[in-house]
Amino acid sequence: MPDTTTPTPAQQAVWSVVAAIPRGRVMTYAEVADRAGLGRAARMVSSALRTAPAHMELPWQRVINSQGKISFPKDSAAYIKQYELLLGEGVVFTNGRINLKVFMAEAVIDEQLWAGFFK
Repeated sequence: MPDTTTPTPAQQAVWSVVAAIPRGRVMTYAEVADRAGLGRAARMVSSALRTAPAHMELPWQRVINSQGKISFPKDSAAYIKQYELLLGEGVVFTNGRINLKVFMAEAVIDEQLWAGFFK
């Protein structure tokens, strides 16, 4: 039976931010919350991702915790799936962490905005 629940504005905002994360880049739960206008409500991001309709095909794997780690338990199927999806996008893990200075989505945006400015 199809879900007829109307998404909240907060859910829609989270989904929009996550959908915009470029392939091969990541964003933390806190950063997604901030860009979605939710302030420090990082847990709301997780909740919104769990309730997203499957047909949206959001790149949920690109959302990680503020330590640069996958939040699922390391031996879980969800961890393995997220890890493999990120590796497939070219994201590099070092000792179980992603270097946020290299792979954070905002770094790409900053690079694009400021690239020619300092040359």
